[in-house]
Amino acid sequence: MFNKKSFKKNGYQLNGRFKKKGYDWWWHSFTAKDEEGNDVPFFIEFFIVNPLLSPSKVVLGQSEENKGKNRPSYLMIKCGCWGKNKTQLHRFIPLDQVKITPCPIEIAADDCYLSETKLKGSVKVDEVKDGMMCDKGEMSFDLEIDKQIAFNVGYGTSDLFRFLKAFEMYWHAQGMKSLFSGKIKLNGKKYTVTKDTSFGYSDKNWGSNFTTPWIWLSSNSIYDAEEDKWLGNSVFDIGGGKPKAFGISIPRKLLGAYYFEGKEYEFNFSKFYHPSRTSFDVKITDDKVIWHVEQSDRKYKIETDIECLIDDMVFVNYEAPDGTKRHNNLYNGGNGSGSICIYSKRQREWILEKKYFCDRVGCEFGEFDR
Repeated sequence: MFNKKSFKKNGYQLNGRFKKKGYDWWWHSFTAKDEEGNDVPFFIEFFIVNPLLSPSKVVLGQSEENKGKNRPSYLMIKCGCWGKNKTQLHRFIPLDQVKITPCPIEIAADDCYLSETKLKGSVKVDEVKDGMMCDKGEMSFDLEIDKQIAFNVGYGTSDLFRFLKAFEMYWHAQGMKSLFSGKIKLNGKKYTVTKDTSFGYSDKNWGSNFTTPWIWLSSNSIYDAEEDKWLGNSVFDIGGGKPKAFGISIPRKLLGAYYFEGKEYEFNFSKFYHPSRTSFDVKITDDKVIWHVEQSDRKYKIETDIECLIDDMVFVNYEAPDGTKRHNNLYNGGNGSGSICIYSKRQREWILEKKYFCDRVGCEFGEFDR
């Protein structure tokens, strides 16, 4: 069963060699409403890279001064929104100005704060300086988080594999279904976040580099057309692409967790005792990114089809611990929509058991520049 929270896995992971060549981030996305009642999807992330390289000074690896010479080191607060007024804002803070409690996680830096249940801070970019990788703008936030359903990937993030630094990129979703509440102000406009309409998500990644291709799909805004109702306790989460373990690439592997009103389906290549298969295809058209994912085991097959308008998405920006930035077209959105079809095997044939529809899908796709 994957619905198991882990404060240890959601805690601070930059120990050993990851102190000087590693990153650790906590991602949050959710829906807010503006003063006219319109839905707007937001994201907020705390990102730490190479904390021991330059604790007293922010080093931006993509700046002309440092590119190819000095690797990055900082806490970055990333925030913004998707949709018509999409934006991506970054604030950088030296690590010696950051107080970190590893487990349960707490990060405090000036007015910015992150814990298992709270998210608070502000970002103001008056001028986009060299190496900042973001837009101009200003955002503040003060939020409560209630993480309800987890995706614990199990063996791949076990104590042993974390100690060995076996994987290049790790993933843990402490709240793939999370309820957010509070206030946001973005570029002078106010937004309200309420639990029942937040459709929130909370996860983290850490490691020494990023995967390519990079795929992520998740939503807990799911509709059962047959029953004509929105599901109140359901969520799915898909992520991965080409994981690398002990320096060896494992091509075309995705982790998938589907939770529908208490029933779990999991497809997890690291659980060798429960073999599963995955295939996927991603197309980029003139106006959309389109994902098709098939995952199956001996009993079930799930097909997930999602699309998102490119105009609603941002190219989300990260630099790797080695100072490179090879993901320059990493499509990232929160307005995806699509369908999920569940099949069961009967006498060697796949029979459609259930079809759901979803919106407010968090979605991501990118490949390294060649």
